[in-house]
Amino acid sequence: MLTRAFRMNVYPGQESEYLKRHDEIWPRLLKVLQRAGIADYKIFLDEVNCALFAVMTYEQQHLLDNLAVEPVMQEWWQYMREIMPSHADGSPIAVDLQPIFKLPQA
Repeated sequence: MLTRAFRMNVYPGQESEYLKRHDEIWPRLLKVLQRAGIADYKIFLDEVNCALFAVMTYEQQHLLDNLAVEPVMQEWWQYMREIMPSHADGSPIAVDLQPIFKLPQA
């Protein structure tokens, strides 16, 4: 399994709406994410600066790359763009985080 960590932001004052939308995530979106080989996906909120930190465990990069062309993914991006910084295509602005430490196995 591979791991990707990245940072996004939510607009100030939109934190509860972001949480609400993820609490009500569309089942058809979940199916697409699972088909893309995502085994685990967590998003954390830094309430001080509205930063979102995501950690995703997945099987293969090329399956993730295909998510951008999925109609439900594009719909989700359009749905979320009013509450978070986004690119022109609606995808969230995300900055990959580089791993710098891993707890050694005993």
